Amino acid sequence: MMTPQAASKVQPPVVAVVDGDPAVCNSLKFSLEVEGFRVRTYGGGTELLRADLDGCACFVVDQKMPGMSGLELIAKLRERAISAPAILIVSQPSVILSARAATAKVPIVEKPFLGNALVDRIREACERG
Repeated sequence: MMTPQAASKVQPPVVAVVDGDPAVCNSLKFSLEVEGFRVRTYGGGTELLRADLDGCACFVVDQKMPGMSGLELIAKLRERAISAPAILIVSQPSVILSARAATAKVPIVEKPFLGNALVDRIREACERG
């Protein structure tokens, strides 16, 4: 059995949110922190790739960002041997995008987020990851 002291030292997972829209980043940060996650936000792929990613349990990545797409960013993370799960967020994904994401084994959660779809997917990813 875990002692109360040991239980208090267990840190919640860190979720990295990457979205070019600061309002989306702030909104996701707030809602995910309410759900018990620690959240780091990044305005795009270049910013994320320059950051210290130690401890990130899951990446939530917008597909449409300036500079590089979400799938391109996830591919760059994999090239760097960063294997933490990633979730792609997108409005109205095309059949081609859905197929590319499936091939890359990256789940898609559609915007606008309905119910707990994103939170549930993040929890699943953190448990697997």
